[in-house]
Amino acid sequence: MSVHDELTSIQRSLDDLSRSVSRLEQQMGSGGLDIRRVRTDCDHLRESAALLKEAASAPTAPKRPDLVTIPDTPYDNSLWIDTDDEGLGARDRHAP
Repeated sequence: MSVHDELTSIQRSLDDLSRSVSRLEQQMGSGGLDIRRVRTDCDHLRESAALLKEAASAPTAPKRPDLVTIPDTPYDNSLWIDTDDEGLGARDRHAP
C-alpha cells in the first residue's frame, strides 16, 4: 500500500472511532471527565492524521548540506600557541 492509501485507511478508522465515541457520549452523557478525555484524544488523532496527510502530499526536495569554503591561505600561527602536537606533546618538551 502507498502512503496515501495508508493515510486514507487511518482517516476512515478515525471516522469510525469518532462515530463510536459520539454514540458512547449519547449513552453515557458528555459530562464525565473520562468521555471528554476520549473525545479530546480522538480529535487530536484526527488532527495528527490530517497533518501527516498534508506532509505526505507536499513535495519535498532532498536537503543538501550547506557547503563550507575552506581558504587556501595558511592559518595564522598565533592559533597554535600553547598547543600540543598530537602524539608528540608540547613543542618545547621532549616526548616521554
